[in-house]
Amino acid sequence: MSKKYDVIVVGGGPGGIGAAVTAARNGMSVLLIERYGFAGGMATAGLVNPFMYYRSNTDANYYLPSPVFMEIVKSLSDNGAADKEGKVFDDEILKILLDKLLIDSNVEILYHALVVGAVSKSGAISEIAVACKEGRKDFKAKILIDATGDGDLAHFAGFETEKGRKEDGACQPMTLCFRLGGVKADDWDALRKELNEIYMEGKARGEISDPRENVLISRTLRPDVIHFNTTRVIAKDGTVSKDLGEAEIIARKQVWEIFNVFKSKSQLCMDAFILKIATQIGIRETRRVMGGYVLDANDVINAKTFDDGIARSSYPIDIHNPSGSGTVIERVKGGYYEIPYRCIVPKGSKNLLMACRAISSTHEAHSSLRVMPVVASIGEAAGLAAVEAIKGGISVSDVDGAKLKKNIFRK
Repeated sequence: MSKKYDVIVVGGGPGGIGAAVTAARNGMSVLLIERYGFAGGMATAGLVNPFMYYRSNTDANYYLPSPVFMEIVKSLSDNGAADKEGKVFDDEILKILLDKLLIDSNVEILYHALVVGAVSKSGAISEIAVACKEGRKDFKAKILIDATGDGDLAHFAGFETEKGRKEDGACQPMTLCFRLGGVKADDWDALRKELNEIYMEGKARGEISDPRENVLISRTLRPDVIHFNTTRVIAKDGTVSKDLGEAEIIARKQVWEIFNVFKSKSQLCMDAFILKIATQIGIRETRRVMGGYVLDANDVINAKTFDDGIARSSYPIDIHNPSGSGTVIERVKGGYYEIPYRCIVPKGSKNLLMACRAISSTHEAHSSLRVMPVVASIGEAAGLAAVEAIKGGISVSDVDGAKLKKNIFRK
């Protein structure tokens, strides 16, 4: 008979790490299931960089840091793997530090494993099916936490989901991040200006097929290495293997086109080379799992707070056009907004919590809460809620969200 855990967390990205570490440090037996051979999710496999947060309430308030996430930032800084602000980081060293964090927190790790099904009745998941290298295995837990990003576990268990924007179901485009080495980046403004001009000229000549309207670059920890968050793949579904594979093929083609145009046309990139392409394409949006409250654009823009607000952010609404070029930015009007506990509890759930971007929200609100530090905060809240449910012998829907908020944000 297989072991039954207190908590199983599916997905080892920022949300999953926050959930697993928080639950384990509060005395729970925790299993973390991750499809790759390392943790970090988009921060490692997706090469998404930098972290979008600010350290204090007096700054832009993109994200009000939560303990586990800031512990990760400190660990990166202590090991020379982050810039002085703790935003730009070394993703390879992050993999090593996350292994240590999980092990030191007594989280049991199952890498190279993918959840492919669930047995659920009346809102309670009794077991999950996991594809392992050695074959299918079934696992059981008192509380399950979905940190897959796409709401895979919730979907397999039959909970209600939505996908994409309201009018046509189209999701935000995907982006495959990459880095070029050997770039002369002493004058950052000049580099950005030159690359954008060359990019637009390349598009006009038909040498670049990327529909994005501009070049988005950022610094790395090495002065001659530039990070690109620029490719754009539209009209593909990140929850369908065929679409996902086609998207990555298209994105790699865009990387190759962009690199060759820059290398041939830019004096600052004449010695450039492709240093790294992300292991996986970045998925901004797929499923959203409906809960007791649906966070919307008005909540975000008007900085709405809630009695059961368990995570805080003022990252703007940031919608990359699902149809092609253009990006919509709408900023929070002062302060921060909160994400209610009800948004991370699927409708009718007895033992499933969400710890990823696939929480209960609209297309517009989702575009704000999807960034990694905010998801990490959601994950930590899910971990604490799992502890409360288990210790209290209650379902996750009966956890007191207001009490949970006080525990999370106690001074």
